[in-house]
Amino acid sequence: MSHSLEEIKQPIAQELEVFENKLRESMRSNVALLDTIMHYIVQRKGKQVRPMFVFLTAKLCGGINEATYTAASLVELLHTATLVHDDVVDESYQRRGFFSVNALWKNKIAVLVGDYLLSKGLLISVEQGQYQLLRILSNAVKDMSEGELMQIEKARRLDIKEEIYYDIIRQKTASLISSACACGAASISNDPAIADKAKLMGEKIGMAFQIKDDLFDYGEKEIGKPRGIDIKERKMTLPLIYTLNKVDSSTRKKLINIVKNQNDKAEKVNEVIRIVHESGGMEYATAVMMRFRNEAVDILNEFPDSSAKSSLQKLIDFTINRSS
Repeated sequence: MSHSLEEIKQPIAQELEVFENKLRESMRSNVALLDTIMHYIVQRKGKQVRPMFVFLTAKLCGGINEATYTAASLVELLHTATLVHDDVVDESYQRRGFFSVNALWKNKIAVLVGDYLLSKGLLISVEQGQYQLLRILSNAVKDMSEGELMQIEKARRLDIKEEIYYDIIRQKTASLISSACACGAASISNDPAIADKAKLMGEKIGMAFQIKDDLFDYGEKEIGKPRGIDIKERKMTLPLIYTLNKVDSSTRKKLINIVKNQNDKAEKVNEVIRIVHESGGMEYATAVMMRFRNEAVDILNEFPDSSAKSSLQKLIDFTINRSS
């Protein structure tokens, strides 16, 4: 059963509205150009999924306070910084259907904007003495960078083992959701064991989230991103890793050759997609995604029942049932 984000937001709807204003305020600048760009970024915000993880986890652990707003601002500032930089690196001119910052203002400005957002996050946490939150989020940014670089390093060889793939997505994608949950918990509780538990729950959610993304690449529908984009970018995803391990050596050679040398030919990319489907790569990746989802829910169930807990349960399912 799928739930709407509006329904999931219910227990924290007011807090999210207050947060929107606080975030807008924290992104203000006296430099007109920068202020224009910040305004553009704020107007085109996404679904607010990461701040939702911060607020719901804080509420799950006892309530929401001023530090929770700081935590959510940090998550958004650092996440936005990495997205702005990613668009430069990927030479991407679209972000959620809108022009990316680098498309409108060129690379140099986009890189500086990303740096500005990172420094804003650092300043807010230092000004408010929130060193624990700063530590959690700085670690997440470090992990994300390492994960990206590990993926680039391994993509050249295309012989990624499943364990390495999990290491990459744990750092590259899951670290942001895990840090959002950890920050939410740390903003309200002084018990490091609770923050660690929330962090592990977030990590499991993040792993499931990324595998869902992988599945889109081989999906039937043209949503989120066009089919085969990971193949074109030579990204090793779980359905393909499983397939390469399962097929005979001549098929394996053929698949590797397509991904390496013919990934710009639509009919070749479609052949990879077909073989992945036929080899059970989709079913396998879906089963792994569900395993991570169930592990996240098991951790969530260790917390007492509340409206925040049931919303988090729905949010976990939203991340794996979403259509984009």
